[in-house]
Amino acid sequence: MANEIILNSKQFELTINRLCYQLIENHSDFSKSAIIGLQPRGIYLANRLQTVIKARTGIIVQTGGLDITFFRDDFRRTDRPLIPSATNMDFTVEGKKVVLVDDVLYTGRTVRAGLDATMTFGRPSGIELMALIDRRFSRNLPIEPNYVGKSVDTIEAERVTVSWNEIDGKDEVILHTTNE
Repeated sequence: MANEIILNSKQFELTINRLCYQLIENHSDFSKSAIIGLQPRGIYLANRLQTVIKARTGIIVQTGGLDITFFRDDFRRTDRPLIPSATNMDFTVEGKKVVLVDDVLYTGRTVRAGLDATMTFGRPSGIELMALIDRRFSRNLPIEPNYVGKSVDTIEAERVTVSWNEIDGKDEVILHTTNE
């Protein structure tokens, strides 16, 4: 299996900063906005965004983590029991502009489940999508992100892994290619 670094730690940091500046430009004071990270790994991006936005503006953006396990269209297709992640949403999204965030956008099914799960916390005025990595040309659903860290063209045999300093000890994005 061959590995290619898509984002090294410095590029990772620059990408997160750029995404934050885009959010600041589009959401201004964030008084009617919320950032929701999709479990399991979108929460790390959501928390980073909140931290950087606070450092740049002094504003604390409402941020939550949303488990989508039982909203997935394939959750009954497995023989092993599902273990859901924690949902950490201590606010309603009613009337807010929500930014759903995930580390990798692939088929769109996780995002579709995230949209359904978000609606259980109210009716937002709008929903935007942010992906650190957008695996283009692989959608099963017509879903496109509003904010993209980096787009990569991949085939089904390839896999993208995002490593987060918080749990993996480093910030890095790797494309794994199987040599078949």
